[in-house]
Amino acid sequence: RLFAHWEAVASTHRVSLPRDMAGPIAQMARHRHAREPVPYVSLSQHGKCEEAAYEERRYPAGKWACVTMGEPMYEQSISLSFMKLMRYICKENSVGCHLGMTVPVLNEIHLTKEGTELEREVLTAYYLPGAFQQNPPVPMDPEIHITERAPLRVITRVFYGMTTEETILREINLFWELLGPREAVLRGTYIVASYENPSIPQRRNEIWFLCQP
Repeated sequence: RLFAHWEAVASTHRVSLPRDMAGPIAQMARHRHAREPVPYVSLSQHGKCEEAAYEERRYPAGKWACVTMGEPMYEQSISLSFMKLMRYICKENSVGCHLGMTVPVLNEIHLTKEGTELEREVLTAYYLPGAFQQNPPVPMDPEIHITERAPLRVITRVFYGMTTEETILREINLFWELLGPREAVLRGTYIVASYENPSIPQRRNEIWFLCQP
């Protein structure tokens, strides 16, 4: 039943769910309450109408497992990448055990020069749990790369629901309207941070604007 549910979700992303994903899906379900947050320091919070409209944070350097996909649709790229990462997290690694889930999973995107659509290539990144930061397990999948990512300063804003090219572009435009022009913030490269698995309809996401180093 669980597999059928994920299969239905995958179909909404125009992706077929292979049968060999049944094991990783079951493992993820068993461990769903044990999720380690990616460490960060909150630098400032900015409210609007008594709500936190956005937050500035600093993330330390750390090791991430990364996959890059360039499918026709954004949802296809992130779905296929996350399936690869699920296999790595669950068993297909050099220690042969479940590594543990961390949140959020990051999807780094780039806008075209016109800024009206996303470039096809999306990098999906999973933060290695603290126990594996010094000595990350080697992925069996050659398309997964362990990368040391530099410290990152970001301005973040929460949004809920499906992440499609349309919703992401809308959130980026809304955030720019809220922030106004800022020289210290990069344009063209953004991160969509996902806190819950794709089977949750009103899942929590964040859009991250990257600050200049």
